[in-house]
Amino acid sequence: MDVVCKRLQDELTPELIRRHPVVEMTKDAYRKLGQDPNSYRPSAESLMRRIALGKGLYFVNNMVDILNIISVESGFSIGGYDADKIRGSISFGKGRADEPYVGIGRGELKIKNLPVFRDLDGAFGTSTSDSMRTMVDENTESFLMLFPAFENVGSRLEEALELSRKLLLEYGDVRDLKVYIQN
Repeated sequence: MDVVCKRLQDELTPELIRRHPVVEMTKDAYRKLGQDPNSYRPSAESLMRRIALGKGLYFVNNMVDILNIISVESGFSIGGYDADKIRGSISFGKGRADEPYVGIGRGELKIKNLPVFRDLDGAFGTSTSDSMRTMVDENTESFLMLFPAFENVGSRLEEALELSRKLLLEYGDVRDLKVYIQN
């Protein structure tokens, strides 16, 4: 992870981060939903900015670290979840004003007008912050990564998924890797 951070620190500038096609796509989606993307930054942009400022990335655990590398390499604000903590089917929609949400390292987060993943228990993921309720920890056995792509991103999604396969199989102790793309 340090090698990736060092390389990106040398390459990234605030302007390059702002103009990254996938970051721009996500910020445009925030605007269309009625949210200011500078108040609630997409997670990939926040991670890239940390690296550009020389702060690197936090070491969390193997799976989250892999996810963060994929996120900064691809620009996708990837959600990482313990799949066993998700109940029922997953839906994707717009955050509501009264919706409770506790973000990892952020506490109570107002998710009104943010893109939100939900299960039977409510919101569990946004492109800004994953939730405490479904967070990955040392007991996680089923790891779920969600790549919100708000418009056609050409080959960028396939490239990010291929990098995910490579890193998860090489460093993630993954036994059963499945990839689904849903429109």
